[in-house]
Amino acid sequence: MQRNSMLTIAHIINPVMVPENSDLFIAQPITFETMRIARDFAKSEVNIELFSAQYREDRAMVPSYLTKTPDLERSIRDISNKPGEMKKLPFIKDILDCLIESSNADFLIYTNVDIALAQNFYLTISNFVEQGFDAFSITRRTISNRFRSIDDIPQMYLEKGEPHLGWDCFIFRRNLYPHFELEDVVIGAPIVGYVLICNCLLFAKQFNLFKEEHLTFHIGDEGNWRKRRDGANILNVKNCLRAIRKLHRNASATDRKVLLNLHFNSMKQVLAHHRNRKKRVKRLHEDTGYRSGAV
Repeated sequence: MQRNSMLTIAHIINPVMVPENSDLFIAQPITFETMRIARDFAKSEVNIELFSAQYREDRAMVPSYLTKTPDLERSIRDISNKPGEMKKLPFIKDILDCLIESSNADFLIYTNVDIALAQNFYLTISNFVEQGFDAFSITRRTISNRFRSIDDIPQMYLEKGEPHLGWDCFIFRRNLYPHFELEDVVIGAPIVGYVLICNCLLFAKQFNLFKEEHLTFHIGDEGNWRKRRDGANILNVKNCLRAIRKLHRNASATDRKVLLNLHFNSMKQVLAHHRNRKKRVKRLHEDTGYRSGAV
């Protein structure tokens, strides 16, 4: 097969400088290295482009084999009434816009920066594309937190792990993206995965959730983002609900039911972690116009 006839896939992540006590301090170098390994493993059959979307202060964290897109400028602080208390979380739309503007790839991938890849990740993605899927998500495996460095990657590949309930790996055809409704949803807070899933499910001709494949993995399952008390979590839930509500307006009756189930289940899961649950649910209803059982 000639190089110019290869499928081109562009993959973007959001590297960030973190202190040594952060779980990302261990996870990110492993993610970077597994992306490089998977790219090299597939290079004779698939053209893989690796990108980063980063803030200016995080540029030093990006390895040389990732192409840096223009620095991100906005964050959740720009939409918060208490910006000084907020961690600097980027908008998923800004990250994906960077990828669209930097690559002409046929398919786009976004994964969280703590999600590592199996060696055959990109080859398998190519196989799914050949089967006709134009949008899909890969459910990660959670492996032991005993692994600490890139030297342990061969052992990580061998560990079966356990499937995770959420979504943090998304693949979709480029021409779907202009239809996406993403609002001011940020990564690093709940429930961004549901918004991306709903967009893919609604606009793809053939969509699938691959739940059992051993293609991505995460070290441990501490979920430190759940402990955040700066207001970012609840603000992101509101913006996620707004995005999904917009999708409802363009969905068929069947799609509306599926989206509503995803929407409602995600809301229950996220709000269960917050205090004053009834008060927060009422506020969400008022701010988003959502009512249980109606769109």
